[in-house]
Amino acid sequence: MKLLVNYSRGKEKKPIIAQVVKDTGVLITVERAIIDSSEGEALIDVPDDACWLVRDKMADLGAQVRILEHGVSLNEIECVDCGACISVCPREVFSFDADFKLQVVEERCILCGMCVEACPHQALTIPL
Repeated sequence: MKLLVNYSRGKEKKPIIAQVVKDTGVLITVERAIIDSSEGEALIDVPDDACWLVRDKMADLGAQVRILEHGVSLNEIECVDCGACISVCPREVFSFDADFKLQVVEERCILCGMCVEACPHQALTIPL
């Protein structure tokens, strides 16, 4: 399950993700992160059965956490299967099937938004 974590480091500058791994024993995969000296946003992936445990522990440490049940969404009515999203996606979320119909593996999505910007028909959205 993917979690979008936003936090402010404040004066203490505690390593929130490391602290949660230590306290819960749950291994966390950081898929995307934007962090500076005072705040950060990270998209993390955790086992489904540990989702609420990790979410609650991060909230206890002062983070705002959203559980993301979906990655990028494709509006099949608007999509013309042009493939513009394929070339810009860093995680190979998109591909063509044998009939050149666009396929999406949303579990790979890191919500970078590059595909949304590249889509000429605005057929893609991300849940932010």
